Amino acid sequence: MMMKSYLKALGLMAALLVLTSATQKKTVTVFMIGDSTMANKDISHDRKERGWGMALQCYFDDNIRIENHAVNGRSSKSFIDEGRWQRVVDRIQPGDYVVIQFGHNDEKPKADRHTDPGSTFDYNIARFIRETREKGGIPIVMNCVVRRNFFVKAPENDDDEKLRTTTFKDGAKMIEGDSLIDTHGLYRVAPRDVAKRMNAFFVDANKITHDLEQGLGTEASKKLHMWFLPGEEPSVPDGRQDNTHYNVHGAQVVARLLADAICEVVPVLAPFRTEADITVDKKGRGDFLSLDKALETVDPLKPCKIQILGGEWIRPQLPKKAKIQFILREDAKFKD
Repeated sequence: MMMKSYLKALGLMAALLVLTSATQKKTVTVFMIGDSTMANKDISHDRKERGWGMALQCYFDDNIRIENHAVNGRSSKSFIDEGRWQRVVDRIQPGDYVVIQFGHNDEKPKADRHTDPGSTFDYNIARFIRETREKGGIPIVMNCVVRRNFFVKAPENDDDEKLRTTTFKDGAKMIEGDSLIDTHGLYRVAPRDVAKRMNAFFVDANKITHDLEQGLGTEASKKLHMWFLPGEEPSVPDGRQDNTHYNVHGAQVVARLLADAICEVVPVLAPFRTEADITVDKKGRGDFLSLDKALETVDPLKPCKIQILGGEWIRPQLPKKAKIQFILREDAKFKD
């Protein structure tokens, strides 16, 4: 009990540091560590895959800086073994946060990635928590987001990364049912148990995304993922059936939900939660890369908030009665 009280006191002190820092206009960093469902993606050639962590900056103002270190294909083990975790540890300052989300690749059989829940997986999550706290940071543990699996029996999947090299015709041919079926087992349970044991903040991302996908149902949930019929999306002309990775829309939806969940679990971050109807960003964190493309989707005579993340932009010509509000962030500016 004394240890739990001590950890709660540390959490309160760290939260006060965040509040003080933001008041003084100093940025608090939220580090992200995880796998491809969270990671930044290659947006060249107008590729549409996104990680939800890539979109998270859209939902926090400039007092909070999202630094996404998640990488495709990594497990808690390989993230440590490759030195990626140490590079994050070296950057943590008192009052910063670290969002920890693994599981998709820990369950894979390859020895360089595999861990076991209740054993090595738990140990790695505990290490992330402990070493974050040693630097004065605040850990936020999440379990893995769901796969879109409506199959009665999930297809064999030894590597989610192979999905990027498949076409629509390579996808699973099995009939889907009406209920989303879990594919993670104890890998979704272990992070919650470790967070509880170590009195760390926990966000049940698995339940949040399960409820999202189940609520949308078999067909509508495809719109969250890299699921395209042949000819539907120019960047994947042969189509794709990828039930793991998000597209632009899916990453935005999941990032919005998890931003809300973070603010609920860590209320001191709630004042920095922001919202816009559309986000434009040349780095691919928003809904559109181009301001012109964004404006094509809205009626200028209806209220609309468009936030722009960084860079110089040509000021658009709008009708005199236009009700579009531009929110310039990260030193974004219009050219004169």
